[in-house]
Amino acid sequence: MTKSFSSFHKHFGNLPDHRVVGRISHKLFDIVFIAVTACIANCDDWNMVVLWARERESWLRRFCELPNGIPSHDTFNRFFAMLEPVAFHAAFVDWMREIQEISNGSIIAIDGKKIRRSFDRNDGKGAIHMVSAWLTKNRIVLGQLKVEEKSNEITAIPVVCQKSWWI
Repeated sequence: MTKSFSSFHKHFGNLPDHRVVGRISHKLFDIVFIAVTACIANCDDWNMVVLWARERESWLRRFCELPNGIPSHDTFNRFFAMLEPVAFHAAFVDWMREIQEISNGSIIAIDGKKIRRSFDRNDGKGAIHMVSAWLTKNRIVLGQLKVEEKSNEITAIPVVCQKSWWI
């Protein structure tokens, strides 16, 4: 077992599971591991996560048990809708802290993006604009902040840094 995998398992292995016992087809750890690794690989919805996972099932089986194969997009959706966001956030931040210690001295890039398909024309809501702090060596996001459309990265940097855990 690699150091990074054991670190992931240590931080995410004990998330609270609110699924109905006896109706569980997929292991909690498998669902979380697939979702996080797929998001790191730029998957931005559950359908993309499932497609990505199916293409890499043999690789995923090195880390996950997958007793019933790759979960469906509906399974991911239901699972993450029930998952306690505070518990997931705490596990993710603790995992990132551990990874950040390994990558001492790396460059942190700041970048702004408009989130694809985040608008709702029917409700008159515009697209969401985010500024992210990116750890280049590990290729992970350290912190994100929703900003106004007319804002820019320079004005958001102090706020992202203030609200992020690496400071």
